[in-house]
Amino acid sequence: MASFCEQHLQPHFDVAPLKKHKLVAATSKLQENICSRHDEVMKIFCRTDQQCICYLCSMDDHKGHDTVSAAAERADRQKELGVSREKVQQRAQDREKDVKALQQRVEAINRSADEAVRDSEKIFTEFIHLIEKISSEVKQKIRSQQKTQVSQAQDLEEKQQQEVTELRRKDAELLQLSHTEDHLHFLNNYPSLSRLSESEHLPSIDICPLRLFEDVTTAVSKTRDKLQGFVTEEWENISLAVTGVDILMTQAEPRTRAEFRKYSRQITLYPNTAQRRLSLSDRNRKATLMKVDQSYSAHPDRFVEYCQVLSTEGLTGRCYWEVEWSGRALIAVAYKDINITGTINQCGFGFNNKSWALDCISGGKYTFFPSNIPTPVSVPQSSRIGVYLDHRAGSLSYYSVSDTMTLLHREQTTVTQPLYPGFWLPHNPGSSAELCELK
Repeated sequence: MASFCEQHLQPHFDVAPLKKHKLVAATSKLQENICSRHDEVMKIFCRTDQQCICYLCSMDDHKGHDTVSAAAERADRQKELGVSREKVQQRAQDREKDVKALQQRVEAINRSADEAVRDSEKIFTEFIHLIEKISSEVKQKIRSQQKTQVSQAQDLEEKQQQEVTELRRKDAELLQLSHTEDHLHFLNNYPSLSRLSESEHLPSIDICPLRLFEDVTTAVSKTRDKLQGFVTEEWENISLAVTGVDILMTQAEPRTRAEFRKYSRQITLYPNTAQRRLSLSDRNRKATLMKVDQSYSAHPDRFVEYCQVLSTEGLTGRCYWEVEWSGRALIAVAYKDINITGTINQCGFGFNNKSWALDCISGGKYTFFPSNIPTPVSVPQSSRIGVYLDHRAGSLSYYSVSDTMTLLHREQTTVTQPLYPGFWLPHNPGSSAELCELK
């Protein structure tokens, strides 16, 4: 404990022999550095037994062992510590990226769920309105038919009643005539009174109970049963779709090139989208920027202002492809309905919410463009880029491909349509990008 006393320590600064002593920071764990057997400071490390010892231990129990000074062992371990720190820091960075990805996925879950609730409520409201409209139309048709039929029945009833009145009157006249005692009066009036006028042809009346509208009720009931069965069946599909949303349990992204190539896709470029200065070759897998326009026919899918081209195939699921590039190339994915003409923010790959792109410049650095927000990527450059898409998870990753796979950038987003790989070759004639054939 004397080492904590400033007055006790002062001679080490004043007395010549004591000035040669090496002073270290005071510690409350000093006893841990003292050999319990020899009461000496442990300044030696026994590599054989992997423990600190004092100089007396090295001549006794540890005689003949591989021993070095504690300082020398510390120097070696310090180097190992640096390597360990790099590994720890790298893993920490990876986990931070994973945390960021999870946070983005949580945001995507919340955003997508809110949109799904809004959309489903809108659809079901429209469905309810449709049912209500049909119900109203059925009610209106029933009432209209009721009014028509009642009106017809009332007209017929009035005619029948008029005929009954007329017949009753004639019957009374005939009764009166039958009681007359005047034979001449009877004979003169009987022919006219006994003759019945021809009755108006009226429809016969069914005396059975009317059940006309029960058929309507039966038809509506059958429709209800069919609709209920359809809704029950479709509910299972809806339920499966909802429970199938499992963002946190998605498969881990591949790590080795062999694992990535399990998801490789054969992709070709669609000639009718190629801007006129792009020349396609190698079975429509390679695009090269030329100095002059190519002789392409007009087509509604062809890019106009910018030297861009899209693939024939739209991608969903988990997909991987590789691109060899030179000069300058933007390696992109885009929705099929991206504008073919307009400003850079309307149709340039990476400058809108319908496309994403990695800008590769020889001798420079990579820059990732999501929605016109460039993100510099500082890593050693490679002429081969691997692109990995997990469409369902909304994850797009770019890798530098060599002996190892080096992640350049991973973008977490919400993908609503199939994505089409594509290239943009700006400015430099001779620049090229090629979709590699992975066997």
